[in-house]
Amino acid sequence: MSEVIFGPVNSRRFGKSLGIDLSPALKQCNFDCVYCELKGAKPVNKMQEIVSVQKVIDSLKSALIKHNDIDVITLTANGEPTLYPYLDELVREINKIKQNYKLLILSNGASIVDVNIQKTLANIDIVKLSLDCASAKCFKKIDRPYNDINIDNIIDSMKKFSKYYKGSLIIEVLVVEGINDKDEEFEKLNLVLNDIKPIRVDISTIDRPPAYKVKQVSMERLEELSYKIKSLCVSVAYRKDYKGIKNSFNKDEILNLISKRPQSIDDINMSFDDETKVRFKKILEEKKIVENKIAGIRFYTTAE
Repeated sequence: MSEVIFGPVNSRRFGKSLGIDLSPALKQCNFDCVYCELKGAKPVNKMQEIVSVQKVIDSLKSALIKHNDIDVITLTANGEPTLYPYLDELVREINKIKQNYKLLILSNGASIVDVNIQKTLANIDIVKLSLDCASAKCFKKIDRPYNDINIDNIIDSMKKFSKYYKGSLIIEVLVVEGINDKDEEFEKLNLVLNDIKPIRVDISTIDRPPAYKVKQVSMERLEELSYKIKSLCVSVAYRKDYKGIKNSFNKDEILNLISKRPQSIDDINMSFDDETKVRFKKILEEKKIVENKIAGIRFYTTAE
């Protein structure tokens, strides 16, 4: 397998993913996030080592012959994929050969301020952007950006992009203990996210050794913070060994909960006790709630 192509890997949120690493040799990123699983490195605003478009396409063609049962092709990097200088050309060429697979990009979101990058991202099926904080102080502390990167500009550009983007826009928030795990920070995020209006918000915490000495938050706190995000579909990255607290809800309580925030299948399995699951199933059969698949994850919302 080419050094540019990796996987497939099974993603709980996106299915079976074939990855494209646009910076296979070294970390090239405009952030130096405290939680990054790669070794810390000074942020840059452009790539120094560049893989050719032709090499990526040739490698992808070979991989698609071998792996014909994937769900998504994922553009990523040891760093930030939108720094790749030929991204627009690459996306056009991938779209010619990707067959029925979805094209996904995992980006830290900083380059969204560039209108040309926005135009390129508009041709990608699923765009996942990071937004760990809504305030400048928190942003600088957790994401440690390149000199002139401004969180207010990023947020404004995300709002503009979301208004015309026709694909699936997902925002990811990674929570670090003592930095962005405060109620007030999530209350600010809630306001911003409801202006951006992504189809899904993914909330997680550190699950691999980080570049710097920072810690994850507990699953209980992660779940608690996730409910600060109102009205949007929120996917919490629960640890496999997390059991959660099983709650008992009557019919009206179930409908009220879902009306305030759509519930994912993980939310239901994690927090509904057996009797509540029976009530939930009956409400679903009565068509008072409906199931929607949002970029690979099942969510339940109240019927219109």
